Amino acid sequence: MYRGLSVIMMAPVLNEERKIGEVVRRAPRDVVDEVLVIDDGSTDRSAEVARELNASVLPMGSTVGVGAALRAGIHYAIEKQYDVVVITAGNNKDSPEEIPLLLDPIAEGRAEFVQGSRFLKKNASYGAMPFYRRVATRIHPFLFSIVARRWVTESTNGFRAIRTRLFSDSRINLEQSWLNEYELEPYLYLRTIRLGYATAEVPVTKVYPPRALGQTKMRPLIGWWSILRPLVLVGLGLKR
Repeated sequence: MYRGLSVIMMAPVLNEERKIGEVVRRAPRDVVDEVLVIDDGSTDRSAEVARELNASVLPMGSTVGVGAALRAGIHYAIEKQYDVVVITAGNNKDSPEEIPLLLDPIAEGRAEFVQGSRFLKKNASYGAMPFYRRVATRIHPFLFSIVARRWVTESTNGFRAIRTRLFSDSRINLEQSWLNEYELEPYLYLRTIRLGYATAEVPVTKVYPPRALGQTKMRPLIGWWSILRPLVLVGLGLKR
């Protein structure tokens, strides 16, 4: 419980046994009521490591895609009647200790959706972030802002907090099958803004691990089209 809000932190994982333990350990248990690891068909010990550290595990049974995994996690949060969903990376790139920063605008009634922005963090170090991602993560917010008609500094960082009552708006349709991969999160953010909900950005930490440890499951071309797709389809009115 945080400032009167019940909070669930969720992290989708696919073969992150070397990292998910640290994500769960870093969760501020005096802030979040439950840590949920959504296992997207891992073939390693990701689920076992999470359970050993007292996290709840929601198994997908097979690899269904990060969007589909998050959708399942959101359904879980709604069923458990949590007030706020906090999404964090399962590969330890985010800082769960900063979750109160995401929650404060919601607790104060200033936002329904709070986006963590690495680019608002002063003197930020992104670790071993590949050059192409440094470029792409700057281009996407620019394009996103044009489509959203509101300036944002960050649109690809998955570290964010969302009021669960937002999901009761039928105009935000997460059940669409084209959202099964990386499309779901930018779609949700874009629809939230375009429907007039209050949103906020807060400075957060984003640190990439050494390449040898694995930095992302996103493939450069297919993955980037996936996060650009909502901007094209929603922007042109082809999808809602």
